[in-house]
Amino acid sequence: MNTPTLLRMTAPLRDDFDIPYHDVGPVERTPRLALVAGLHGNELNGVFVLARLAAFLRDVEQGKRPDLRLRERVLLVPAVNVLGVNLLSRVWPFDKIDLNRVFPGLEGGETTQRIAAALLRLTRGAYYRIDIHSSNLDIEELPQVRLYAPNDDERATACLFGLPAVIERPLNKMFMATLVHAWRAHGGENFVLQAGRAGDLQSRHCETLFRSLVAFLDRTGIVEGLTLADDEEDLHYFGLRQSYAVLSEQAGFFVGRIDPGRWVQAGELLGHLYDGFTGDLLKDVHTPVAGLVCSVRRQPLLFEGDLLCRIQTLDDSGNDVEVMLHGQGQ
Repeated sequence: MNTPTLLRMTAPLRDDFDIPYHDVGPVERTPRLALVAGLHGNELNGVFVLARLAAFLRDVEQGKRPDLRLRERVLLVPAVNVLGVNLLSRVWPFDKIDLNRVFPGLEGGETTQRIAAALLRLTRGAYYRIDIHSSNLDIEELPQVRLYAPNDDERATACLFGLPAVIERPLNKMFMATLVHAWRAHGGENFVLQAGRAGDLQSRHCETLFRSLVAFLDRTGIVEGLTLADDEEDLHYFGLRQSYAVLSEQAGFFVGRIDPGRWVQAGELLGHLYDGFTGDLLKDVHTPVAGLVCSVRRQPLLFEGDLLCRIQTLDDSGNDVEVMLHGQGQ
């Protein structure tokens, strides 16, 4: 198999290295879908899922699944930060730059700028574009679609993934240099999928993501002949004022008692906060609102004001339209 390359780069004391990608489907067509993962090298769920999805699409293309037909061209870049993945590093290892903060990039610029420019050039022609992330090392996220200042077409299409939550977020200034924002200048429809946490692989979330992408391929007509199992969770769409951040009132060790995906009632127990030196129980943490738990803290050591949990509410009782945007995934 002749694997195309996004960019070939040299290094001071090692062989040249490439950032490979997959290009499957009718070569004469403009790509209909572009999928990207691994902008952050320690977010492994998306890397694994896109590698699996590429294998599935190659099987369809090569006739190994005779009941299916690949009608459109699809681009997949499983690991943009290929060196970061090898070192389990969120940032580009050489200069410690976050690859998702340098878009639209620069063709003749520094390494990370050239990577960003090459990725944008490759993917901008596709109508559907998907960027897959996990959260950071601290927070585990329920598999979800995130929309940033979406149009009505994106709101409708987001429901085709069949994930349990579609969540609108504000277009914060610090997201202006991200891939999804750079895509917006080229029309089409743009989505961020978020699931799990950085640092390791959560197979349950990977299976959910993989099924959601296969469902998307079916519902957009990119793959023909699929028969989907009718076992999806109920989908809920959450607007800007339907996200409630539960923050720690003091420092300590947080021991959570709840998982993402759980529906809770106001007053329900979320976990316990302990003194890190004496071991004394400082307080039980309860949710002040009812809703769907979408984010849970997994790294127990925390400071006052750190995020413990994010709950998506069914009404407009949210409190975090501008809170805690920078630390999760994107």
